Amino acid sequence: MGKSTQGQEAPVKVDDDAVNAVLNRLRRAQGQLAGVIAMIEAGRDCKDVVTQLAAVSKALDRAGFKIVASGMRQCMNNADENQAPMTEEELEKLFLALA
Repeated sequence: MGKSTQGQEAPVKVDDDAVNAVLNRLRRAQGQLAGVIAMIEAGRDCKDVVTQLAAVSKALDRAGFKIVASGMRQCMNNADENQAPMTEEELEKLFLALA
């Protein structure tokens, strides 16, 4: 997420609690998406399908926001001589990618 001095992406280590929370949200979204697919295949009502699809979208957004928030905390806490902290522009770009 942060950039190294040569313009390549540097990895951001996210703490284990955040990783577990993100994985749980993604697994839940995966199950919801499978349900949406089954609903479409069964010819369910459009309103029901869209409602469930919105829930999947929200779960994915929340997982993304959790990753960004955890990454921000790590970037602010762990900046050193090898990895500069993320700029405000880089952070804004990450948030807008989820918008």
